[in-house]
Amino acid sequence: MGRAFEFRKERKFKRWGNMARVFTKLGKEITIAVKQAGPLPENNPRLRLLMQTARKENMPKDNVERAIKKATDKDFTDYKEVNYEGYAPHGIAIFVETATDNTTRTVANIRSYFNKFGGSLGTTGSLEFLFDHKCVFYIKHKDGIATEDLELELIDYGVDEVVEDEDEIVLYGEFTQNSNIQKYLEDNAFEITKVEFIRIPNELKQVTAEQAEQINKLIEKIEEDEDVQNVFHNMAE
Repeated sequence: MGRAFEFRKERKFKRWGNMARVFTKLGKEITIAVKQAGPLPENNPRLRLLMQTARKENMPKDNVERAIKKATDKDFTDYKEVNYEGYAPHGIAIFVETATDNTTRTVANIRSYFNKFGGSLGTTGSLEFLFDHKCVFYIKHKDGIATEDLELELIDYGVDEVVEDEDEIVLYGEFTQNSNIQKYLEDNAFEITKVEFIRIPNELKQVTAEQAEQINKLIEKIEEDEDVQNVFHNMAE
């Protein structure tokens, strides 16, 4: 098993604290996708994937429709996807992904969290090299297709790890290749049930239990912010 699997095994793709936050996050992503490429799933690959993910997460259809409608509202300007990078206490790197309609508010809030909990906000791009940006596709098993054969086929499309997980197959690939992977899966009639974009730390840093408690307070505070979509770090759990 590779590093992506070990990352998933250790962190279990830490989920949001409750369903309302899951739906808020997905709603923003759907609105952004519609704003970029229109409201028709057949013409919008990103929207197709998000609608599949919404179904898997049991997001109500009304929520999905509201998110789509919001993007087409003439009074809505758009969410801007902005990343923030900084250090928590004890040298732990933190990468924050946001979707915001007010970058001034968001950066002020994120900076205040770092300062309050003994960390420091860095400049954009300063810590990106510490993480590998990956796409993760969840697909259903397909009759007559062995996982080993699928992995060999998908290497040419940017997939670097394939893992069987309960009743589905999980594919890990380079973020920049996500559209190629999606096209292959759709062209070959694989059912995609969910997609995620994650940042896997190149190396995990060990801390004491007391230090971890302090760092987690910062991480939890950042995750509570309504503009924050994802938080990644290199602290060993």
